[in-house]
Amino acid sequence: SDVYKRQLENSVELLKEQIRAAQQNHQHYEERIQTIRQELDRRQQEAAGHEQEQEALKESLGEAAVRKKKAEEKGVKLLLPVDNRIGDEFSNDCNMKVVPCGQIPDGWEGLDIGPETAKLFADAVKTAKTVVWNGPMGCFEMPNFAAGTKAVAAALAETDAVTIIGGGDSAAAVNQLGYGDKMTHISTGGGASLEFLEGKELPGVAAANDK
Repeated sequence: SDVYKRQLENSVELLKEQIRAAQQNHQHYEERIQTIRQELDRRQQEAAGHEQEQEALKESLGEAAVRKKKAEEKGVKLLLPVDNRIGDEFSNDCNMKVVPCGQIPDGWEGLDIGPETAKLFADAVKTAKTVVWNGPMGCFEMPNFAAGTKAVAAALAETDAVTIIGGGDSAAAVNQLGYGDKMTHISTGGGASLEFLEGKELPGVAAANDK
């Protein structure tokens, strides 16, 4: 029937949207990983939040070992989470608890960095002269899992460092939490800002320079 046909078409379109979103997210994560690799040559220290931690887990053991060794050789202080705030479902109203990293039980998922990690990262940015932040610490859109992102944003707001916020979720986070006006610069381009830091040619800039 026509009704069944429309329902089927809607289902197909929804599936296509989900596939496109997944592809975009995958590319977004790959861009962040590549930027971290490039920045190891220039940064004094680097802190990785919940999203970066998940990306690191997706990398091969060989790549992770190379990345760690390179950081040590260059004297880079690589900071990773030591604890996670977890939930038994992706919901603000789910059951929550804090566990050490690597000890998330079956049926639970990491939704934010834990309090010890939040303090670790906040203390780190206090002594920095320049901070480039791309990617919130957790699912800040849910109040119960915004503590990690808020702690880092508050620390950036209080520092005298030059603070540069990547676009997308990072920009939304600092603005939603009320710290947007405390930052030196908020980029309007998430992926583009990462490519700029990597030293890649930006198509829009290249086109403007050709005129």
